Amino acid sequence: MQDGTMHVLAQGLRFPEGPIAMRDGSVLLVEIARGTLSRVVDGSVEVVAELGGGPNGAAIGPDGHCYVCNNGGFEWIERNGRIYPGDQPANYVGGRIERVDLDSGAVEVLYNHCNGQPLRGPNDLVFDAHGGFWFTDHGKTRARERDRTGVFYARADGSFIEEVIFPMEGPNGIGLSPLEDELYVAETVPGRVWAFRLDGPGRLQGNGDRRLLVDRPGYHLYDSLAVDAAGGVCVATIVDGGVTTLKPDGSEPDFVPMPDRLTTNICFGGDDLDTAYVTLSSTGQLVSLPWPVPGLPLNYLNK
Repeated sequence: MQDGTMHVLAQGLRFPEGPIAMRDGSVLLVEIARGTLSRVVDGSVEVVAELGGGPNGAAIGPDGHCYVCNNGGFEWIERNGRIYPGDQPANYVGGRIERVDLDSGAVEVLYNHCNGQPLRGPNDLVFDAHGGFWFTDHGKTRARERDRTGVFYARADGSFIEEVIFPMEGPNGIGLSPLEDELYVAETVPGRVWAFRLDGPGRLQGNGDRRLLVDRPGYHLYDSLAVDAAGGVCVATIVDGGVTTLKPDGSEPDFVPMPDRLTTNICFGGDDLDTAYVTLSSTGQLVSLPWPVPGLPLNYLNK
């Protein structure tokens, strides 16, 4: 950042995503290319759990465990000191939702199918106030084809999973409005964010009523997202590299540039949730910077 307010908290990470700013000041995140759930503490990085595959989005659940979307992995491309995800790898065995005990590092697979349909590439998740969670399945890409996928709702105890929205085009980031009456879903390649009206936990209003959030011009792709306390949808933005804040009231979006074209995720932390933690994935960095609007408190983490 040109104003000097960005701080590099960790370097040398293997495609970091899914940051969670913990109350003790540490930051949990996944390293997709390393296959781990890791913790950043005072600039050092320690492995919490070995997950394999491709751990992606992560969130703290009602039991205090960390829930992880595992996309099954990628073929990795390394070029000019940067790393990029590619197609489905030769050792791919499917996608899954995992639960990690943060004390022991024990890993449990909660879901890998839904009504007989295998999960392909779970990407990101968000818990609601009722203890369930929404998650996206981004799918996998092969040389000449790509999966058709959707958005799911599941219970944290492993007892229930349902595909609620289908089809979508590479659904990625997901979040809830402050009143939990809307669900926000980013589609990566189209570079757009949808708002779905909700009628209770795991239920869409009407016939899947949705609206498209007002975007900024230009070519960009959207990755994961977080919601701020004012209801702004802060979406990690690929290609021009940064964070775009889309306004549910339809006003003009804001954009904060970042020094990595693969800016992939944002979360909020600090005493007042006014610090943004951002993953710069191709360069393997976790950075922090002051944010003009505090983040929305997350269920089971900040409340």
